[in-house]
Amino acid sequence: MLPDPALDDAVRDFCDALTPRVRDLAATVKGVDGERIEVDVQVEAYNLAAAFIDADGLHTDPELLAFIAAFGPRFGGSLARSAPADVRSARLLADRVRFLDQPSELAEVLLAADGRDGTDLASLYYDRALGIGFAVASLDQHTAPVELAAIERFRGRLLDRIAETRGVGRREAAHTAAAAGGADEAPAEPDLPPARPVDEVLAELDELIGLDAVKAEVKKVADLTRVQLLRAERGLPVLDQSRHLVFSGNPGTGKTTVARLLAEIYRSLGVVERGHLVEVDRAGLVAGFVGQTAPKVTAVFDEADEGVLLIDEAYALVRGSETDFGREAIDTIVKLVEDRRDRIVVIMAGYPDEMAQLVAANPGLRSRFPKTIHFPDYDTDELLAIFDMRCRQGGYETTHEARAKVRAHLDGAPRDKGFGNGRVARNLFEEAVARQASRIVAIEDPTDDHLRTLEAADIPDHQATVA
Repeated sequence: MLPDPALDDAVRDFCDALTPRVRDLAATVKGVDGERIEVDVQVEAYNLAAAFIDADGLHTDPELLAFIAAFGPRFGGSLARSAPADVRSARLLADRVRFLDQPSELAEVLLAADGRDGTDLASLYYDRALGIGFAVASLDQHTAPVELAAIERFRGRLLDRIAETRGVGRREAAHTAAAAGGADEAPAEPDLPPARPVDEVLAELDELIGLDAVKAEVKKVADLTRVQLLRAERGLPVLDQSRHLVFSGNPGTGKTTVARLLAEIYRSLGVVERGHLVEVDRAGLVAGFVGQTAPKVTAVFDEADEGVLLIDEAYALVRGSETDFGREAIDTIVKLVEDRRDRIVVIMAGYPDEMAQLVAANPGLRSRFPKTIHFPDYDTDELLAIFDMRCRQGGYETTHEARAKVRAHLDGAPRDKGFGNGRVARNLFEEAVARQASRIVAIEDPTDDHLRTLEAADIPDHQATVA
C-alpha cells in the first residue's frame, strides 16, 4: 500500500507558509530561537498531525503510512524506517489528541505578534493547521464522527483566541482567518453576493441563541462534506451519501435560519452553485386538478436548482383525502431528489412526530432522507436572550422590573404544541414597544431615556398571550 500524499502536502503547506513568518519574528519576539525555527515549525506540524490521527484512537495503516511518509524524511531516525505496526507497538501517537485542547506555544507567539503589530499570522496558522486536520480525516475510507468533532473543537478554540486577540466576534475572526489563508470563494452569479468562507458561515451559526445540538449536527454535516470533497480531489473513494435532510421541531425553533446558513455552507463548498434558499409548503406543491401537481413540483425544483429547497410542514402533503394530490407530490419529490441529487439539496421540515411518521410510511423518502436534525424548544433563558437581542437591535433597554416581568411572561407561556418559541419572544417585544409608544405619547416632552426605556407597564402580564 502506497502512502496517500494528502498529509505530506498539507504539512508542506503548513511549514512553507509559517517558517518564513516566524523567522521574521525571531529578532523582535522574546522566546523565539532563530536557529531552531524550521525544526520548531515542523514539530508543530508533527504534533497537529499526531493529534488529529489520535482523535479516534484507531491509528489505521493508511493514517500511519501517510504520517511516516510526511515526517520520516523530515526527522529521519527510526521513524523513517518504521512500518505502521512499529508505530502502533511503540504507542508513538497514544494520547496525542490532548494537543488539540492545549494552548500551542507557536500559536500563542503568533497571536502575541498579531496583537502587537496588527498582523494576521495566527489566522494563517489557523488555515494551515485545519488543512492538516482535514487531510488526516480524508485518509481512511470512512471518516469517524469523532474525527470531525476533534477538528471542530480545535477550530472553535483557535477562532476564539483569534477573536479575543483582535477584539472582534467569532464571525469576523473566521472571515479574517479565511482571507489570510487565501481561501477560494465560489464564483457568484450576477444576482448573488460573493460566497462567504465556510468558517465565517459556521461562526454565524455559532452566534445563534441556543440550538447547541443542532449546531453540532450542522458542523458535522459540513465537515463530512469537506472531507469527502477533499478525498474526491485526490481520487480516493467517497461515500455515496445523501445530503437531503429532515428538520424536526416546533414552529419558531430556527429551522429556516439554519437552512439558510446550510445553503450558504453548501455553496461555499461548491456542492451547489447558487446556494439560494427556496421555501415552499403544501400550497406551493399540490394542485387541485389531475395532472397539475407534478408540473407544479417540478417548477419549484427548477426555481431551487443549484440551491436548497425547504419544504415546510411536509407532513401535510399526505393529510388529504383519497382524491387528494398530495401523494402525487410525494412521488414527484422522490423522483426529483434522485434525478437531481447533484444539483439540489432538499430539507423537509415539520413537527417531530408528524415528520417521523411521514418518513417511516414512505420508503422512498426514508432512503433519500436518512438524517434527521431535531430542533428543541427554547427554554426561558434562551427566550429571554432572544428578547434582549431584539432590544439591542432596536435600540431599547429594559428596567430591572420590566425584565423580571418579561421572564415571568415567558415562564408562564404554555409549552404545548402551539408554542411559538422564538416567535413568542419576538411578539412580546413588539407588543412591549407598541405599549411603550402609547405611554410615551402622553408625555409632553419625552427625553431620550423615555424613548429608549421599556418599563414594567409596557410588558403585558403572562395571562395576556401575544404568541
